[in-house]
Amino acid sequence: MENNKSFLWPEGILIALLALGGVFSLAFMMLLRPNVSEAQSRQSINVKRIAAKVGTQQRIEKLKASMLTSWQQEAQTKGLSYAVPPRFQGAIVKAAKLTQSEKVIALTFDDGPWPETTEKVLDILKSNNIKGTFFVVGQNLKNYPELGKQIVTQGHVIGNHTWHHWYHFFNQQAAAFEIERTTDLIYQVTGAKTNLFRPPGGNLHNGLVAYAKGQKYSVVMWSADSIDYKLPSVPKLIDNVIKDSKPGGIVLMHDGGGNRSKTIQALPEIISNFRNQGYRFVTIPELLEMEDTEQKLLANKKQ
Repeated sequence: MENNKSFLWPEGILIALLALGGVFSLAFMMLLRPNVSEAQSRQSINVKRIAAKVGTQQRIEKLKASMLTSWQQEAQTKGLSYAVPPRFQGAIVKAAKLTQSEKVIALTFDDGPWPETTEKVLDILKSNNIKGTFFVVGQNLKNYPELGKQIVTQGHVIGNHTWHHWYHFFNQQAAAFEIERTTDLIYQVTGAKTNLFRPPGGNLHNGLVAYAKGQKYSVVMWSADSIDYKLPSVPKLIDNVIKDSKPGGIVLMHDGGGNRSKTIQALPEIISNFRNQGYRFVTIPELLEMEDTEQKLLANKKQ
């Protein structure tokens, strides 16, 4: 009997220990369960946040697309175009012939749209309440359409500066591609129709101008060249513009095509200099309309 009791006592202890271990295991699992639940909850919250961000971004993109569509429809409905008087359609214009005493000047910018630079030019013009004329390169407009939209929505005039900005000779088919493809893209991106054309480098004899004149584009040249593409000093750049400018003049500068930091630095000084001389700033269509009005008045007086 003693032998049996001594055998059963350790067995009882073992059973008690197993039971106690089970209780601890259960308690441990209960402690862990809230942590698992918390992790699942956090994961659920993160998923919801990501979904919310994606949803918000999608709504923003839809809104932007809707605004662009609305803008284009409005522009098309209003017939947003830069129609110039018939006398300038198919003609080459270097400046306006004005007889009135009012001083006006047109600031023009070539080779954009261009990252950073175009936006800086727009900011300077906006802060000075000035409207300019931008001759854009088609492939740049394709790459930076938002900048093209900014040009038009801020009230500036947009013109055609070919698709590639090449200088070689173009047959009629190649010239049509360079010019019409750019005009079409301007309309698709901004809703604006333009018949203003400026040949790259001012080249009048490589086939582009001949085609443009045949299609009744106004070929817009310039009377004052900043020569900013050669990166002169800021004082020299300003002098290049001011020394050759007269009432009715057209100023050539660049917002694209390379480093235009000198242009950005000089532009506020150029504007200030013109204003100190009593000049008012106009777009190319406004300038041509002024000459046309004066010519009609002179013709009426002669009758």
